Amino acid sequence: MSRENEEPGAADELPEYAERVLDVAELIPPGRVMTYGDVAEWLGEGGPRQVGRVMALYGGAVPWWRVVRADGALLPGHELRALDHYREEGTPLRQAPRSAEGHLPRLDMARARWDGGESANGSGSPRSA
Repeated sequence: MSRENEEPGAADELPEYAERVLDVAELIPPGRVMTYGDVAEWLGEGGPRQVGRVMALYGGAVPWWRVVRADGALLPGHELRALDHYREEGTPLRQAPRSAEGHLPRLDMARARWDGGESANGSGSPRSA
C-alpha cells in the first residue's frame, strides 16, 4: 500500500523504519490504541520519540488517532478530529474533570490499549500476518 505525505515526492523516499511504524498503526483494530512506546517495543527498535516523529511526518495515510500518548491525552492540535474517530469507533474514553482545560476527555488506557494480540477481525496476532 502506498503512503501519502504532504511533502511532494516524500512517498517515494519513505524510510524503512517509517514504513514499519505505519504498518503497525494499520494493524491496530478500531476502538483500540497503542502508545508510541508500545509501537517502538513491538518493532524492537527506536523509542516513543522516533515513533512520534514518524507519525507526525507520515501518519496522515494511516489511522493516526490509534497511536497515542501513554497518559491518554488527545493529540494537541488534533483533539476534535481524534475525538470524532474515537466516538465513531467506540474507543473507551474517560470524562474530563470540570477543571480540565477545554473539558476534553482522555482515552481510557486500561480498556483501550491493544497489546497486539487477538485482532478485531479474529485473524489472530498481527505478528503472524
